[in-house]
Formats: sequence, C-alpha cells, structure tokens
Amino acid sequence: MGFRVAVVGATGNVGREMLNILNEREFPATEIIAIASRKSMGQKVDYGNKELTIQALDTFDFTGVDIALFAAGSGVSKEYGPKAADAGAMVIDNSSFYRMDPDVPLVVPEVNPHHLLKIKKNIIANPNCSTAQMLVALKPLHDAAVIKRVVVSTYQSVSGAGNAAMDELFSQTRAIFVNDPIKPENFTKQIAFNVIPHIDVFMDDGYTKEEWKMVAETHKMLDPDIKLTATCVRVPVFVGHAESINIEFKKEITEKQARALLREAPGCLVIDKREDGGYITPQECVGDFATFISRIREDKTVKNGLNIWVVSDNLRKGAALNAIQIAESLLNQGILKAAA
Repeated sequence: MGFRVAVVGATGNVGREMLNILNEREFPATEIIAIASRKSMGQKVDYGNKELTIQALDTFDFTGVDIALFAAGSGVSKEYGPKAADAGAMVIDNSSFYRMDPDVPLVVPEVNPHHLLKIKKNIIANPNCSTAQMLVALKPLHDAAVIKRVVVSTYQSVSGAGNAAMDELFSQTRAIFVNDPIKPENFTKQIAFNVIPHIDVFMDDGYTKEEWKMVAETHKMLDPDIKLTATCVRVPVFVGHAESINIEFKKEITEKQARALLREAPGCLVIDKREDGGYITPQECVGDFATFISRIREDKTVKNGLNIWVVSDNLRKGAALNAIQIAESLLNQGILKAAA
C-alpha cells in the first residue's frame, strides 16, 4: 500500500527539498509526480537515485493523487489548490495564501497536530518559515509555564526569498572582491556584507508583513493570548534562519528547567555549552531536520524571563520538512489512509 504524491513547484528550492525529504524519510509513496510550470516541462529533477520528468501544471489532472504538496507561490496555490482538493487530493500548501483562512488548519506537527482533525476543504497550510522554527521551541515552554510575551528578532537567510535572491548574494559578494558595481535587484539594498531590516511589504503600523505573520500565525497555532512583537532581518547567509527570542512567562521557570524541557521536546536539539563555539549557527544546521536551541539563559530584567537562540534550515523545517511531517501526521492519526 502507498500513496500517489504530487510535488507542485518541483524545480524550486523548496520543491527540490521536498523530493529529497520524501526519499530520505522513505515516505510510503507508490508514485511521486514532479510538477511545475509549462516552461519547465520535460526537465528532470532528482528523487533519490531516480530522475523524474517534470509535468506541466496547467494540463495536469489531479484525479487519483492522494497528497499534493504545493511549493509554487500564492498565485499558483490560489488557482490550483482548490482544483487538486476537488479532485480528491489532500493539499498541503507552503504559500501564505491559506494560512489565515479560518477553515484551513495551519499546522506544525510538534505544536498543534490536533488541528488536522478540523480539515474542511482538503487543504492544510504550512506556516511561515520563521514562525515554524520559533513555535517548535516555544511549545514545550508554553505548556510548562504559559508564555505571556515574546520579543523576537530574526536573522533570515536569502534562500527564503528564492533562487534569484541566492544568486544575488553570490554575484554581489563576487562583485565586491573584483570591484564591480553593485545593483540591488531582489533586495532594497545591498545584501552582501550587509543586513536589511525589511522582509515583505510594509504595513500601515510600520511593521512588515513578515513580522505580522509571526504574530498572527502564533495566535492561530499556539495561543491567541500571547503578546508578540517581531523584527525580521535579512542577512547574507545562503541557507538557515536564526532567531533571538526573549520570552516572559506567567509562571516561574528556570533556565535549568527550560533546558531539560527542550532536550526532551520533539523536533528540538539543544546545543548549549558556555564556551567558545558551544552553540549552533546557520551554517551548521543546513541539511538537518532539527530545530537547534542554544544560549538558554535567564532574563534578569523581568520576572520569569528567558532568552534563547533558535536556528533551523528554513528550506527544511521552515518549509519542505514541515509539509512532509504534516503528511506523516495525517497517516499516523489515521486521517489519510492508503488504498488497499
């Protein structure tokens, strides 16, 4: 028994990572179908030691597909997500389009797998990459001591903005060394050897939409009573998001208790030695499934306060891995069953 799984956006960063993870985790699939836009039709993508031929999305028939993993942007999800769902596929969408839809569960399996019991449209939303890794770390702490307030600053890699953004970081870095002119194209300012406190569009209150997403998604998935403020920053790193998180709790919790809870929490890996190099950086998290937590320490400026440093591969836990973990959770909870 197995499932027919379609990956929409199979030529992009996240789509390729989905194929890698499906293979690595030995997802029970009888067929994997790689789908992209018509301009990519006929191209080959890797799936383990096999090559899959790209099929065109605009003519693809989702009938008989059990799971459709969408990694192709909001416009594609808006147009083709309902078509796949109506054809009987369970759609797991990585774009932002369905995240705030009250009839669509927004899920991180380590945080709120029970929300999968509320599926109404055959569509499940994957959260923003920065929210996903943050909530993996916050969930066990919230369960133990109830989070009152969070202040988070993100250090987000350029891969979160796509292939062209990664190319821009590479070309600008090279240009600096050979003294070529630099012209920002995918970013508002030079990204090489710089940081940019601006991700997504600005809103009327001065926050960016990326910062708003972290608030809204935390409220939807974890607890609407948590007060959260975010500053999201793009940094000259190819892959891997980092976050500095300051947490204020309603109940007493010590750093020792927090460390013990996080060591046992699903999806978390604590690397926290108070010595040179005793912490994780984005470069070290690439290709890993874990959400790494370092620099756990008490905030002595508030009652019941902690600081933590959280790092994860944004193409994995922030996107592709989380989507496939959602599919695995559907199987584990008996929500989705393979045909005999």
